[in-house]
Amino acid sequence: MDRLQKVIAEAGIASRRKAEELIVNGKVKVNGKVVTELGTKVDSKDTIEVNNKIIEKELKEYYLLNKPRGVITSTSDDKGRKTVIDLIDTTARIYPVGRLDYDTTGALLLTNDGDFANILTHPKNNIDKVYLAKLNGIIKGEQINKLKDGVMLDNVLVKPSRVKLKKVDPSKNTSMVEITVHEGKNHEVKRLFESVGFLVDKLTRERIGIFNLEGLKSGEYRKLTPKEVQIVYGNKK
Repeated sequence: MDRLQKVIAEAGIASRRKAEELIVNGKVKVNGKVVTELGTKVDSKDTIEVNNKIIEKELKEYYLLNKPRGVITSTSDDKGRKTVIDLIDTTARIYPVGRLDYDTTGALLLTNDGDFANILTHPKNNIDKVYLAKLNGIIKGEQINKLKDGVMLDNVLVKPSRVKLKKVDPSKNTSMVEITVHEGKNHEVKRLFESVGFLVDKLTRERIGIFNLEGLKSGEYRKLTPKEVQIVYGNKK
């Protein structure tokens, strides 16, 4: 069951705060009766009216996208650039869970389920976000250890849960490093490597929790299974 104001907001009728005002002012009915108490719980069987108009409940949808380079992680763009929403064939009001930079590729989840998104993005749930970074330069063990010890970003100690050197190419002066983080700070992975003196040439998110890119080419997506959604909800703390 969900709070009434949340259901109204997710139906696109009004913001959460405006929905609360509508309830308090007697503009909302549940199963034909006016409800003015905030926090009232409703479920999918209840009929909800706002200003005497029955609201249509939007079914929850969940997608995993292999985000291509050069696509904006947003629901819209004032410059007319392609967004991740443009790649998904749905009429639901989905949005990306977290974000990937314009030039970053890989695993991105999209949904219209706010609770699902919050579980995946809140640091307390320790959801792995695994990236493969191609660095400009040959990274050394001492620099990897410095990353493992943690780096201060925005006055917060960010400590990757795993940093593993995958490959070096002395002829091209590049390194491939896998790094696993739980936070979702802006440009987090790039800033971590910059803190030890390396620019990231290419960055791919290979996995979010249980979701990897297996079977998905760049720009392709799939719906999540009910079991996968249940597993995510099982991570809530």
